[in-house]
Amino acid sequence: MFFLKGILMGFAFVAPIGMQNIFVFNNAMSNTTRRAVFNSLFIWLFDALFSLVAFYGIGALIVQNDAVRLAIMGIGGLLILWIGYTILKSARSTVTFGALEPMPLGKVILTAFVAVWGNPQALIDGTLMLGALRGGMTISEAIPFIVGVVSATATWFFGIAIIFSLFRKKVSPKFLMGVNLVSAIIIIVYGLGLLVKVGTTLL
Repeated sequence: MFFLKGILMGFAFVAPIGMQNIFVFNNAMSNTTRRAVFNSLFIWLFDALFSLVAFYGIGALIVQNDAVRLAIMGIGGLLILWIGYTILKSARSTVTFGALEPMPLGKVILTAFVAVWGNPQALIDGTLMLGALRGGMTISEAIPFIVGVVSATATWFFGIAIIFSLFRKKVSPKFLMGVNLVSAIIIIVYGLGLLVKVGTTLL
């Protein structure tokens, strides 16, 4: 159950167009399939590391104090709703991908690191989101959930690298819009769930 929830949240959080996906898309469009998949390994590793730090670092602190836990869950729930709203609002926007030359490995690793860890607002949003979700789970629930999250991001990054490299000339903008729309709905539902949990605890 929580593994599946983690998968859903992982897909919802990683699917909207952002720095990581721009990296994967451009990487897939400028490399062979084998090299595109290899390069995507680094974006996934940095993303998985961030997820673990955010979930167990902030989340572990949250579960030790009920007041802090409820406050963060409330703030996180509102933030999750806001993230879902912004994704929903931009669901009709299109993305233009730059034509990149294949990069040397060192530059690939540095670019992947910056794509994940170089956006302060994304780090704050992601930390609060995963920390808030951890705050509402027991240890037995948290482990399968975070495994689901990192499994989903691995499937997403490697899958996108393969698909885009093989069918780079056939990707429809409507597909990308649909991804954003579904992601927004899932995130909004999770946000509402957190706020309901806070409300029932206080009442």
